[in-house]
Amino acid sequence: MRLVRLMIGLVLFGVGLAWMVLADLGLAPWEVLHQGISERSGILIGTVGIMTGAVVLLLWIPLRERIGIGTILNVAVIGIVIDVTLWLLPADLETEWLQWAAMVGGVVLVGIGTGFYIGAGLGPGPRDGLMTGISARGIPIGLTRTVIELSVLIGGWFLGGTVGVGTVLFAFGVGPSVAFFLPRLTRPVPVGA
Repeated sequence: MRLVRLMIGLVLFGVGLAWMVLADLGLAPWEVLHQGISERSGILIGTVGIMTGAVVLLLWIPLRERIGIGTILNVAVIGIVIDVTLWLLPADLETEWLQWAAMVGGVVLVGIGTGFYIGAGLGPGPRDGLMTGISARGIPIGLTRTVIELSVLIGGWFLGGTVGVGTVLFAFGVGPSVAFFLPRLTRPVPVGA
């Protein structure tokens, strides 16, 4: 059941990010980086996310972070779902209200997806593990997350990723969305599991 919850979460997370790409109003910081690399390389944005996730996992080695099945599936599934969703849906949302619906819906889906996949307790995503691994060395977690997010945002922006009102909406909206859904979607891990 935990694996099913993990997979539901990762799929919802990927669909949410794809909706944000379709909205074209601004992306989450890591997606700005992925889109910038995608624009420069011609590699699909989800595939760039998979490659980036693999590189981030290499950074876990000196941090001695523990990789779980959820960590590995996070790297692969979200990127695949983004690419498939973008392939299935129309490339251009024709009205502004559809763009906004996709943006807001994307942030909400990321929150729900996060609640499911973190709530499954099968391992953090590669970016979350990087944050906790660095902060375990004595750097405050808030500062660690902020520096990581700003670094990838600025790098992605310089590469041509979309930064806009959606980026701000994500920055301020994803925390409350996760805070609302995580406790509602977390299930206790059975003893010995």
